[in-house]
Amino acid sequence: MGMADVVPGVSGGTIAFISGIYDQLLQALAAIPRALRLLLQGQLKMAWQSAQANFLVVLFAGVLTSVFSFAKLISYLLDTYPIFIWSFFFGLVLISVYLIAREVREKIKVSSIFLFALGSILAYWVTQAPPIAVDQGYLSLFFAGYIAICAMLLPGISGSFVLVLLGLYPVVLSAIKNLEVGILLVFISGCVLGLMSFSRILIWMLNRWHDAVLMFLTGLMLGSLNKIWPWKETLSWQEISGEKVPLLQQNLWPDHYTALTGQDALLIWAIMLALIGAALVLVLDYLASRKA
Repeated sequence: MGMADVVPGVSGGTIAFISGIYDQLLQALAAIPRALRLLLQGQLKMAWQSAQANFLVVLFAGVLTSVFSFAKLISYLLDTYPIFIWSFFFGLVLISVYLIAREVREKIKVSSIFLFALGSILAYWVTQAPPIAVDQGYLSLFFAGYIAICAMLLPGISGSFVLVLLGLYPVVLSAIKNLEVGILLVFISGCVLGLMSFSRILIWMLNRWHDAVLMFLTGLMLGSLNKIWPWKETLSWQEISGEKVPLLQQNLWPDHYTALTGQDALLIWAIMLALIGAALVLVLDYLASRKA
């Protein structure tokens, strides 16, 4: 999940879903306010159990370890080998679309198809939207953390891509790489509030409209593939915090990419890495089904 969240366009929620921990994650996050009340009452053991703290501590230890250890590596790989990275995650997300759609319990209805199409269009529109310039102060960082973490909980919408749209991705990534404690504390505070509030909303919606929500989430994932297509042409750039990042991009077919850039499209390698990404998801799904 940590590696996925560093890559703009890939959602950690997707990894949580295909690994079989999505429902448990939402339940644990939603229980945190009650656990805090128990803690204030001196009931430490009940508070720990209520929030499934063993699960959360291990999970977020893995996420944070990955974020802090892979942030520099992912930045380097995205700059140096973008086709390889995007191909791997394209295969990962593509197979995940099928696996999540498989969880729909009832027969597909017209309303479900509409929600699937709506999710696809929304995700596609988000991936096409140009970044906006927001203030880089602490208040903006707090709300950016809130919005980004809500997106992270949704399979198909990348929290890091939301930061790109807000123009704050380089700021947060730089803070992670350079351990800028002030920025990180404000950003994480927004994330914590978003996790506790939005998880309760998602649980309520899944309990009330399980299949409809799943079809919408599946559409989000399908539409997000537009962002992680491996072959792109950057139409314009912008500079944020001294770092040059793409502003507008368009997707290209591999042969068009080669003709336009004069660079090898690395099609065979791209297919291989997409298959590896898909295989990884199938392994996670198998392990999750065995646990269930």
